[in-house]
Amino acid sequence: MLVSNTVYDQVRDRLPFVFEDLGEQRVKNIVRPVRVFRVVPRSGSPSLEVLSEAPGLPNKPSVAVLPFTNMSTDPEQEFFADGIAEDIITAMSRYPSLFVIARNSSFTYKGRAVDVKQVGRELGVRYVLEGSLRKSGNRIRVTAQLIEAESGNHVWAERYDRDVSDIFAVQDEITEAVTIAIAPAIADAERQRAMRRPPGSLDAWGAYQRGLWHLSRFTAEDTELAQKFFQQSIALDPSFAGGYGGLAAAQLQAANTFMTRDLPDMIEAAEGYARRAVALDAADAEAHTCLGRVLLHRGNYEGARVEIERALAISPNLASAHGMLGSTLIFSGHPKEGLAALERGIRLDPRDPRSGVSVNQVVLSLYFARDYEAAIKAAKWVIHSYPDHPLVYRWLAAALGQVGRIEEAREALTKAVAISPASFDLYVRRRVPWHRAKDHAHTLDGLRKAGWQD
Repeated sequence: MLVSNTVYDQVRDRLPFVFEDLGEQRVKNIVRPVRVFRVVPRSGSPSLEVLSEAPGLPNKPSVAVLPFTNMSTDPEQEFFADGIAEDIITAMSRYPSLFVIARNSSFTYKGRAVDVKQVGRELGVRYVLEGSLRKSGNRIRVTAQLIEAESGNHVWAERYDRDVSDIFAVQDEITEAVTIAIAPAIADAERQRAMRRPPGSLDAWGAYQRGLWHLSRFTAEDTELAQKFFQQSIALDPSFAGGYGGLAAAQLQAANTFMTRDLPDMIEAAEGYARRAVALDAADAEAHTCLGRVLLHRGNYEGARVEIERALAISPNLASAHGMLGSTLIFSGHPKEGLAALERGIRLDPRDPRSGVSVNQVVLSLYFARDYEAAIKAAKWVIHSYPDHPLVYRWLAAALGQVGRIEEAREALTKAVAISPASFDLYVRRRVPWHRAKDHAHTLDGLRKAGWQD
C-alpha cells in the first residue's frame, strides 16, 4: 500500500494503527517531510517504511553547517575542526531569521565526500556552509564557504589565518567571525532572490524580503511600496511574525522620516503590529526589537530598553537589536554608550543596505556628545549614500553652526528645509516624543548659530 501525500490527516484516516502506536505528534514529525511511504507487515502492528524523503524548505532561509574537514596531518586537529563547526551551529541558531539544521543531522556527513546539491535536498536547506582546517607549525588556516545548494553558486567565502598559541581563543574568534559574516550574506542572497521573482508569485517570506528591500531604499515612494509588500506577506501567512514587524517599521519610517502618514496614528498602529509579532513568536528577537523601536517612539525609554534586552538575550549577535539599543541610549541621555552599541550593530552587519540609517544615528550621538567635527564627517557620509535624506541635513547644519562654519551651515540649513518642510517643522518647531527637552534645546542652539530664526 502506498501513501503519496505529506498531509498527516490522510495517514490518520487510512492508517489509524500508526497513530495508536506512535502518537499524533510523532506521526506529524515523520510525515510532513516525507513524500512516499510503504506499509510493511511485521509481527504485531504494521509499520511505515520510508521510500523517499524530500523535506520541504522552511518559510525562512535554511542552512546546514557541515563538519569542517581536517586537512592537517595532526589527528588532534579533528577535535578543533569539529568544535568550530559545532560552535557555528550553536551561534547561528540564535539568529531568529535563520533555520539551522541541528548538529546530529549535519554531522552524519562527516568523513564522506558530499554533493552540496544532494545535502540540500536531503536536509531541506537552501544554503550549506562547508569548511576546512590546515595546520602548519604554529599557524592554522581555516577556510569557510557558503553555497546555495540548488544552484551550487558560492554566496560567500573567507579564510582565517591565526596563531594557535591559545587554541580555544582562536576557535572562539573564528566562530564569531564566520557567524557574523554568514547572516548578512544570507540576508543579501535572500533579497536578491526575492527581487528576481514576479511580485504576484511571492510567498510570505519572499514578500517580506521584497518589503525589506524597498524599505532599505529609503525614499517616500519605496517606503509606501514596502508597506504593501509587508501587508501581502501578512495576507499570505497571518502567523508569520516578520510581516507584522516589517509593516510596523515601514509605518514608522513613513511617519517620522517622510511625513506621508500622521505620526501619532502610525505609532499607535505600529505598536499593535509589533505586539502582534511578539504574541505570535515570543522567542523571535526581531519581534522584540521591533516593539522596542515603537516604545522608543513613544518616549518610553525604559520599556524600549526592556524589549531590546530581551531580544539580545535571545540573539546576542542581532545587529538590529544593537542598533536599537544604541538609539535608545542616545535619546535617553547616554550618547557615548549609544555610539558604542551602534558601532557594534554596524560591525555585525556591515553590508546592511540600511546602514545609512544607523550612521545617521551615529551623527546624533556625536552631536549630543558635542563632538561636532566628527558629527560633520559622519553626516557627510550619510549624505553621500542618501542625498535626499530629509533628516541628516538638519544635524549637519547644527554641527556646522556650533563650530562657526556659518556659510556651510546656512547651505545645509537651506537644504534641510527645502527637502522636507514638514519634517523640519515636526522636529524643530515642535518636539517629537523621543527627544528630551534638553537635547531639543541643544539642537535649536546649533540651528540658530547656523542662521535659523524662530
